Amino acid sequence: MATTLRIASWNINSVRARIDIVERFLRDEGPDILCLQETKVADPQFPEGPFRQLGYNHIVINGQPMHHGVAIISKVSLANKQVHDWQANGEARHVGVEIAGGVRLENVYVPAGGDIPDREQNVKFGQKLDFLARMTDWSGAVSVPTILTGDFNVAPLETDVWSHKQLVNVVSHTAIEIEALGGLQSAGNWIDLAREFVPPEKKLYTWWSYRAQDWETSDRGRRLDHMWVTPDLKDKAHAHVVHKPCRGWGKPSDHVPIVTEFRL
Repeated sequence: MATTLRIASWNINSVRARIDIVERFLRDEGPDILCLQETKVADPQFPEGPFRQLGYNHIVINGQPMHHGVAIISKVSLANKQVHDWQANGEARHVGVEIAGGVRLENVYVPAGGDIPDREQNVKFGQKLDFLARMTDWSGAVSVPTILTGDFNVAPLETDVWSHKQLVNVVSHTAIEIEALGGLQSAGNWIDLAREFVPPEKKLYTWWSYRAQDWETSDRGRRLDHMWVTPDLKDKAHAHVVHKPCRGWGKPSDHVPIVTEFRL
């Protein structure tokens, strides 16, 4: 009998600073698993208590003080933790586990890449491209059913940004980043689940800048957060939702949660 699992992903931009809205989301939506990025906390200081009080007793973390950090919070058992250093410098940007049916769940926080889309002028941009290249090498060797989710920091389609024309040379939507992400996707024949449920010609965003005076009215968003699966899991996904209202909550992240329902 298939098990229904609802898996959420959210760049929370400091889990301790925004624990109130994380708790609100978990109470309102009750996903079985929550993948967090940019937790910004060392492992010993991770706020496990609020999650356990809500029934999320399985917690796998890979954090560091003040920067980066990822976590998987779950109501169901998690096994076989793995961590990849795709940044090649020890930054906490990935954690993966095994969930129901031997499926791997990989949670990743791809570097933003700075402001200048040129690796010669901007070291951070080069690090981002190299990160994606290492992920591509890994992807080619994936041999089990796998869910890959997180903040990829790339909006690949023209409809993934509010204005392709104005953002074509802006980091997160440049041709070189889109090509790198496409190479990663091709290496594992990954399925971009959001675009299975929302047609590619339709605008879809998961991030709105803090700089916008009225983010909702201007709606200048980008789709930076993704949920991908290997082809053997495509038909196991039955719904995908972007929780846009969370962007308007008190002290919000600039990202909103995405949730996919699976029957595994």
